[in-house]
Amino acid sequence: MSNIDKETARSYLLEMSKIRHFEEACGRMYMQGKIKGFLHLYIGEEAIAVGAISQLTNQDYVITHYRDHGHALARGMDPNKIMAELYGKKGGSSRGKGGSMHLFDKKLNFMGGYAIVGGHLPIAIGLGLALKKQKKDGIVLCFFGDGAVNEGEFHESMNLAALWNLPVLFYLENNQYGMGTHVKKSSAAADILYKFADLYGMPATRIDGMDVLTVQDSAKEAINKIRTNGGPVLIEAMTYRFKGHSMADPASYREDSEVKQWEDKDPILLFKEYVKENNLLTDIDISNIENEVKVIIQNCLKFAENSPLPDMSVAMDKIYYSDN
Repeated sequence: MSNIDKETARSYLLEMSKIRHFEEACGRMYMQGKIKGFLHLYIGEEAIAVGAISQLTNQDYVITHYRDHGHALARGMDPNKIMAELYGKKGGSSRGKGGSMHLFDKKLNFMGGYAIVGGHLPIAIGLGLALKKQKKDGIVLCFFGDGAVNEGEFHESMNLAALWNLPVLFYLENNQYGMGTHVKKSSAAADILYKFADLYGMPATRIDGMDVLTVQDSAKEAINKIRTNGGPVLIEAMTYRFKGHSMADPASYREDSEVKQWEDKDPILLFKEYVKENNLLTDIDISNIENEVKVIIQNCLKFAENSPLPDMSVAMDKIYYSDN
């Protein structure tokens, strides 16, 4: 495991805490009717977004699935614009037209969340092909869940990425449940999902996705490998969502003992213990970070509340975008 300095330790804890508090606020606002539609929370998986995205450069791309708030925040999207987008407000990142599952920020090369399981994987291949054709020094970090591995797009995309030697990091966030179905009940290869990469001659590894430093190290190694050789890599990070599939899911299909077992591996609590044991941050430092995050969340809620609703006259503007 790599050693980190105090600045990095503070940054990781701040970013993970920001995602956690943001998601908790989203849950409260959904229950109050401020956020409508579907809402899929990232609580429990924060170490993956922060550890992996921290290793990217500005020219790299990120594309992800419908549980996208954590990735967007880790990539640097404005929490105010994200929350306003979830509210369906004009001040949102897509002026309220994208919503929870479709966050997007062109300036950050954050190419969106996608609601169709596995549907964004071919788009990641297109991005990787464009980077290669244009001879740009960038990679594509593509997040997806264990449910997508059973989709045809996964295998088609893996095949093309390997065949064309594309700079794509396939990042499998295995939280072990596709909606309410455990991965062992949906995949005949549940214990070796990352081994699918062997079929395409692609390097792959399985890691502990609850440890931000393990995520950091594996992402750094994979990205360096891609930049050096140009070809794709797959990482499977074992993780767990502490809440249901969405806010509409009471998650009654999971045993309390299983949830407790994973909550004991809470990535934020574990990292707090690590930074204190290694004299990177003090209790006062951690308290200051918590207070800073609370202000960020208060501000983004206030921004979303005060942002106006979009006028119906612009409902169809830029749905099919054209520069003409």
